[in-house]
Amino acid sequence: MRLLLMGLVVLLAGCVTQEPEVRTVRVEVPVLVPCRTQEVTVPPWAAASVKKADPLELKVRALLAERRQRIGYERELVAAVGACR
Repeated sequence: MRLLLMGLVVLLAGCVTQEPEVRTVRVEVPVLVPCRTQEVTVPPWAAASVKKADPLELKVRALLAERRQRIGYERELVAAVGACR
C-alpha cells in the first residue's frame, strides 16, 4: 500500500513540474458589414405613357423599349447585389 501511495505521489509530482504549453490559436469569425453601393434608380418606363387610344404599332414599340429597359435595370440590380458579396 505504501509503495502504491509513493508511486501516486511521484506521478502527481511529475505532472506538476511540467510547464504549461502556450499556444496562439487564430479563430476566424465572419463579421457582418453593411453594404454600401450606389442606389439603383428606377427608369421612367416607356410603356407608362402609352394611352389606350394609341395605335397598336406605337404600343408594341413602347413595350419592346420597356423590355430593354427592364433588362438593363435588372442587370444594374444584379451588379449592386453582387458588389455586396
